[in-house]
Amino acid sequence: MAAAIKLAIVDDHPLFREGVVRTLEQIGGFEIVAQGSSRDDALRISEDQQLDILLMDISVPGGGLSAVEPALERHPDLKIVMLTVSEENQHVMTALQSGARGYVLKGVGSRTLAAILRTVAMGERYVCPQLSARVLVDLSSQSTAIEKPDVLAELTSREREILTLVAAGLSNKRIGLQLNLHEKTIKHHMTRILAKLNVSNRTEAAMTLRDATEHQHPPVGDPA
Repeated sequence: MAAAIKLAIVDDHPLFREGVVRTLEQIGGFEIVAQGSSRDDALRISEDQQLDILLMDISVPGGGLSAVEPALERHPDLKIVMLTVSEENQHVMTALQSGARGYVLKGVGSRTLAAILRTVAMGERYVCPQLSARVLVDLSSQSTAIEKPDVLAELTSREREILTLVAAGLSNKRIGLQLNLHEKTIKHHMTRILAKLNVSNRTEAAMTLRDATEHQHPPVGDPA
């Protein structure tokens, strides 16, 4: 028999919160380990309890959305699902970009909610269908517009210089000789470059630079 999903609910409407608790307990497969009514409660619960899922309204005092990132910084494996009446695109995008795994409207049926929570517990993401299409379009357009330039903008001039030499195929030792720096210093810079670009090796870093350069300066086509 599968272990029960450990769940906490944060909502500032006690009757609604208690109704969700009662419904999930009746359906089975869930262990409600804590309840709260504010952002501070959400952070305290996420710190004090061993949770699988934190189910939270965005409109709780202090702001549910503002609790997502700090909770995940302390507990990256925690899965946060927003349960709300808000259909605003910006709320959905902020929740997902902050790390929430689900965004559910409060009109959802009890058994559908239970199924969504099980899906999230298994590692999937969920956005209610009436919101997902337009939100994904917005997220895709934003990503296309800013992803590469913004990533490279985080590099210092020295890091950009070193990355350019990496893309040219130079080793750390050769880069150090060319820039009159110790090889250990180059390695330190490379560690920071990989972290800033969110890549795992020199090849991926070089590809990121080339892709961004092409994005900013697309090649001119042959004249007709």
